[in-house]
Amino acid sequence: MRVIIKFIFKIIAIILYRPKIVGKENLPKDTGALICPNHVHNLDSAVIVAMFKRKVNVLAKEELFKNGFIRWIADIFGVYPVKRGRADLQAIKISLKLLKNDELLLMFPEGTRHGLDKGKKPKNGAVLIAATAGKPIIPIGIQGSFKPFRKVIVNIGKPIDYSQYSEEVKEKEQASKLTQELMQEIVKLRDAKI
Repeated sequence: MRVIIKFIFKIIAIILYRPKIVGKENLPKDTGALICPNHVHNLDSAVIVAMFKRKVNVLAKEELFKNGFIRWIADIFGVYPVKRGRADLQAIKISLKLLKNDELLLMFPEGTRHGLDKGKKPKNGAVLIAATAGKPIIPIGIQGSFKPFRKVIVNIGKPIDYSQYSEEVKEKEQASKLTQELMQEIVKLRDAKI
């Protein structure tokens, strides 16, 4: 079922957004990693899930799961709810388990669409989870408005290793510093001329 739905959505995504994937060589082939893009649109994670060969699990706000159809799709594609605005221990446990099982997990450090543009402080969860799991973060810059028939570019950066920060990230100040550095890399990828 997952393969069929993914194929259908991939065709729709190609027709509507003509996605161009840059830097595919930066994605790990068989090890776990956190995928961290900027958050442009409700469908940006769906385009990534459809266009990447490997299965990509996703953390999404729990409010989406009130819709029965979304819950059904989420169950098929490995989309997990996360409570926003506080530490969600269940989401953290799921994230660590997926990464330790060498799976890919997508998480938005902005925490909301256009968080940086709105002046929102990015969340430290991604660097905390990556450092604890000893897995890299793959920064991604998404370019495009997601208006139909306009190109969307997914610019994949080089993996950033956080395994040496397993102790440092326990201090909020250090975690915030690493998160800011991650966001700078994501913005650089987002704004790159391609």
